[in-house]
Amino acid sequence: MEIIATVVENMGLSVQALQEPASSAFNWQIISMIRHSDPTAKLVLLVLLFFSVVSWAIFFSRYLLFARARREGDSFLRIFRKSRKFSEVTVICEKLPNTPLVAIFQAGFSELNYQIQVAQTSAGQGLSLNAGETPASGRMLIRNLESVNRAMLRAESGEINRLEKLLGFLATTGSVTPFVGLFGTVMGIMDAFQQIGFQGSANLATVAPGISAALITTAAGLFTAIPAVIAYNYFLNIIKNISAEMDDFSMEFLSIVEKNFT
Repeated sequence: MEIIATVVENMGLSVQALQEPASSAFNWQIISMIRHSDPTAKLVLLVLLFFSVVSWAIFFSRYLLFARARREGDSFLRIFRKSRKFSEVTVICEKLPNTPLVAIFQAGFSELNYQIQVAQTSAGQGLSLNAGETPASGRMLIRNLESVNRAMLRAESGEINRLEKLLGFLATTGSVTPFVGLFGTVMGIMDAFQQIGFQGSANLATVAPGISAALITTAAGLFTAIPAVIAYNYFLNIIKNISAEMDDFSMEFLSIVEKNFT
């Protein structure tokens, strides 16, 4: 048993010793092919590197933004549903700047407060009160609930545009970079065939190095495009969920207004 264990251990070490040089040689071979590639391929690789770096920067920045938006949105909803007056909710709005629910609430509250001020002025009640507070003379009414809804819809549209900012670059990266990489490959293959014509030889040793170097740009294009497409679809799904949450909050806000101010 000890002999078998020793043989297995030696075999494992031998396989590891073979794998490490092979992997290292493969990496150095790729670097060598990039170094000896034609200027067009190097330019294509630089372009793809730019798209890749910017795409990953957008991914991390948007991911952190959406994480904060969801966390602050949950906090805002808890406070909103516990508060008895809209004026109490405005106090915490500045502390939650990342959730779009704050902007929608502020738009609806501003329009509601404006209509109440107009109603008070028309009735000659003097100084206006905050929306959500009822004067001693009785219940306060607003004239147009639809205008409150329109104000919240405008705010929702603006927030969706804010959340979708920079996502267009991810879509562009996912759709364009494979073709950029393919362009580099086509140019590299053309150069390889030109070298074959100059040397007058078409054997595998002559063709393979040029074609393998040309295919690096296609691989780089796919390496850049695939994460960008995944990130773009992932963020679109998050925005869809946030948009549904904004619609639900708008209906909840309008229901409260309709019950208390119409």
